[in-house]
Amino acid sequence: MKKLLSILAITILFSCHNQAQTNSKQKAVIDAEPVVVPLKDGKAKAYFASGCFWCVEAVYESVKGVEESISGYAGGHTKNPTYEASNTGRTGHAEAVEIIYDPEVVSFATLVDVYFGSQDPTQANGQGPDHGSQYRSIIFYQNDEQKKIIEDKKAALAKELDATIAAEVYPFQKFWIAEDYHQNYERLHPNQGYIRNVSIPRLNKFKAKFPELLKDGGKH
Repeated sequence: MKKLLSILAITILFSCHNQAQTNSKQKAVIDAEPVVVPLKDGKAKAYFASGCFWCVEAVYESVKGVEESISGYAGGHTKNPTYEASNTGRTGHAEAVEIIYDPEVVSFATLVDVYFGSQDPTQANGQGPDHGSQYRSIIFYQNDEQKKIIEDKKAALAKELDATIAAEVYPFQKFWIAEDYHQNYERLHPNQGYIRNVSIPRLNKFKAKFPELLKDGGKH
């Protein structure tokens, strides 16, 4: 029994040590200076996480001024995350999207409005049926101006709803593009069960809420 208790104690100590190391690495990500992504051909980039990236990618691609939405991973402390690794919750990454947009057509502030308006902003550590740190909500900023926009809108929403807003606010560091089969998933697999029952209803709910932001009158 004593031997068993000793093994158990060592296991717990090892686990706690590993968790402490992970927490330290994640804190370094949160405390880092943001990386600024320069304009390219007049287009800017922004980064958001709010649950399954299949859903979020489709929402943003319906917005006027958004050229492309790419699924991937951000906010973690490991390099080259994969879908399988991020799903363990141990990499610190969340499923995220890279938004390539024309700032002359749609502002970063409007993209933040899209973000909050296309999810349950009070649901922590997930969205809809998806639960876990890999599905948590994060808004990434690249400079102080973007950070202020995010924090002001988050505070206003918290006051309006009289609730805690779950979105975390991170300095942007690195976006890792997800595996090819995740890209444009909703458009390519409209009859897949999750897409039909979760993604499309979420997209349609957003479209009904913000018709003025949609491409081609919402026909995109």
